[in-house]
Amino acid sequence: MLLASIPSPTQGVWFLGPIPLRGYALCIIAGIILAVWIGEKRWVSRGGEPGAVLDISMWAVPFGIIGGRLYHVISSPDLYFGEGGNVLDAVKIWEGGLGIWGAIALGGVGAWIGCRRKGVPLPAFADAVAPGIAVAQAVGRLGNWFNNELYGSALEAPWALTIYRWDAGLGQAIRDSTGEPLVLGTFHPTFLYELLWNLGVAALVVWADRRFTLSRGRAFALYVAAYCAGRVWIEALRIDPAETILGLRLNIWTSILLFLAAVAWFVTHRGPREDLTPHRRKRSATAAGDDGDDDGGGDDGDNGDNGDADDQVAGSPFERPRDDLRTAEDELASDQPAGRPTRHAAGPKPADL
Repeated sequence: MLLASIPSPTQGVWFLGPIPLRGYALCIIAGIILAVWIGEKRWVSRGGEPGAVLDISMWAVPFGIIGGRLYHVISSPDLYFGEGGNVLDAVKIWEGGLGIWGAIALGGVGAWIGCRRKGVPLPAFADAVAPGIAVAQAVGRLGNWFNNELYGSALEAPWALTIYRWDAGLGQAIRDSTGEPLVLGTFHPTFLYELLWNLGVAALVVWADRRFTLSRGRAFALYVAAYCAGRVWIEALRIDPAETILGLRLNIWTSILLFLAAVAWFVTHRGPREDLTPHRRKRSATAAGDDGDDDGGGDDGDNGDNGDADDQVAGSPFERPRDDLRTAEDELASDQPAGRPTRHAAGPKPADL
């Protein structure tokens, strides 16, 4: 008899009035927030424009969620299209089920769109957000724990995970007539293995990036390769339904192929780190030009006065009074030799010419 094990929650959803609060969704949201925050700090430290990561994530996150769900449905079709499956369950993302490779693939498309709109290089952006993505995955795995899912083969050990018979629709454990949750068994806590592995991957990428000044997408490639190396052995422990090819789960084949592609990218894309300052200056100049266009509609040359450096006191945002300018010019004119025309010397008016 197993004396100790890791407990699982018996409830994965709570209600705030009529509003359901799902543990899985809260973990995903928390992971996204952490990823954006970490990515923003790294992006700015590399010379990038503040706020760019948040702006680009507005494209990447929705694309990533859709891609993650599509990959999950494709890699586990029997759950939705097989015998006893319900096609409508494929859209119930709140019940769990996001495939990381689909999230990265379509999320990458969204990031590419966002980078194009912001005028920043995608590889540099990917390098900045790579550790944050790994941390987000780690936090997201806690959502699997709330849903009593993503576990491995049976295990009797102190770190074994207790899994309950689960009602995914209600988001809670099935109970017997006495109200006690029905225990399915104890299993490998693969969600925990991957959580810890992802935190290690994030630490590895940060260390290698500082030690070797990674650039041109190499930090992101290191993240992909390191994650895949762990995903292969963790995936081999899982027993949930999945598509198989030649006896191996689809996710294992995907991880192997992406590991090789990531290593190839890491080896071949060497070079100095991208200088993000020109992109930042270009955006600042564009914004300044737009502001100038908005203020330049007057007939009396208001935009010219605002753009004249002589009208500004050095080191101050305030304009120098016009009377002071005229006084200074008159003093300069009085010092010039007699007979030499000055800007304010008396002369015939245009009407007298």
